[in-house]
Amino acid sequence: MTERIVVAAALYDGDRLLAARRSAPAELAGRWELPGGKVEEGESPEEALSRELREELGVEAEVLERVPGEWPLKPPYILQAWRVRLLPGSADPKPLQDHDELRWLAPDDVWDVNWLDQDVEAIGALRAFRGAGSCATSHDAPAPAPRRNPPSS
Repeated sequence: MTERIVVAAALYDGDRLLAARRSAPAELAGRWELPGGKVEEGESPEEALSRELREELGVEAEVLERVPGEWPLKPPYILQAWRVRLLPGSADPKPLQDHDELRWLAPDDVWDVNWLDQDVEAIGALRAFRGAGSCATSHDAPAPAPRRNPPSS
């Protein structure tokens, strides 16, 4: 069986990480994840992540780099995390599809939500990656990024 890739976005506003609470399917509802989704046939992981962020959050984003590691999901799927940034002029993220709430989590608050199991491992790797100085934040943008506060539903 060929592995299929699920991509997840590590989207930061300064040092705050965007988390999305699942509303569907029922077995995942109420748990938190990095937003993203499945890579479709003929898509690159970067193309899939840009598409998923448009569909799920209504944003335009640039995929920057992959976080080292991948994490097994229900076969045949594996999870990959990618660092992304919002493009200048993009809308603020809002929960449009499969999510009912978004939160920007400060570093001290990252473990305050009930992450999906596979996202726990990805978040750990992401924090190590950022801690190594390899992962820049909104300073990559040509202009300072505004503080984003998604509405709660």
